[in-house]
Amino acid sequence: MIEKRPLANAISHTVLILGVLVVAFPIWVTFVAASHDAVRMTQVPLPLLPGGHFWENLKYAFSKGVGNAREISVGMMLLNSLIMAMMIAVGKIAISLLSAFAIVYFRFPFRMGFFWMIFITLMLPVEVRIIPTYKVVADLGMLDNYWGLSIPLIASATATFMFRQVFLTIPDELLEAARIDGAGPMRFFKDILVPMSRTNIAALFVILFIYGWNQYLWPLLITTDKSMYTIVMGIKNMLEAAEEAPEWHLIMMSALLAMLPPIVVVVGMQKLFIRGLTETEK
Repeated sequence: MIEKRPLANAISHTVLILGVLVVAFPIWVTFVAASHDAVRMTQVPLPLLPGGHFWENLKYAFSKGVGNAREISVGMMLLNSLIMAMMIAVGKIAISLLSAFAIVYFRFPFRMGFFWMIFITLMLPVEVRIIPTYKVVADLGMLDNYWGLSIPLIASATATFMFRQVFLTIPDELLEAARIDGAGPMRFFKDILVPMSRTNIAALFVILFIYGWNQYLWPLLITTDKSMYTIVMGIKNMLEAAEEAPEWHLIMMSALLAMLPPIVVVVGMQKLFIRGLTETEK
């Protein structure tokens, strides 16, 4: 029997509502600012109710540049970020799946040594190895293109470790049954391991997509052509107005647009994301 506690329920709901308001208030302010014109955003107090310029600002920001990033439209920056985030997420998952598959199901010298070498790279983020990484990318002629934006960020020790743990939970009987049926290693990988790891792949995709979308330092370092700006770089440049005031209504519209792809990915894959983080048995 579940005991009813009205006071505890009321307190819990009040705390939850306050938490939602605290998280949602900056997003609401961004939306309101994106719906006003430049003049209103320079007046005090700042508005807390939507204005009538939302669609006008959306059309202008999406098709044209803003401030110091005027040479490239926000739509193009969103496309650059989307391509980079997709390449990083898909690349990390593909390489990590194959790496974990080799470590778990193949026997070769120094197998666990290689695994621990991969795992140790968790302590070497991009910021630590950024100078030699830049030298390699520059020597390979990958500056100012999507390959240079994504390939150095593709390897993932975290994803390799996670898939290794997932594969270790899969019964050995499945491997034996696949051998009896005449399935080779790649057939076993493609038809059994990958489908059974679907929820884990979805959970990792959400995390890695947001990781790639939010990248700032690496794109800033290897990108000199403004046509390759990502949305995070673009918003930063919009704020650096030399002789004129920042166009806050357009900057806020750009920030609002930058939120949409991660939100769509999280909401669209929410069920698979939660299952991938909570499932322990196959």
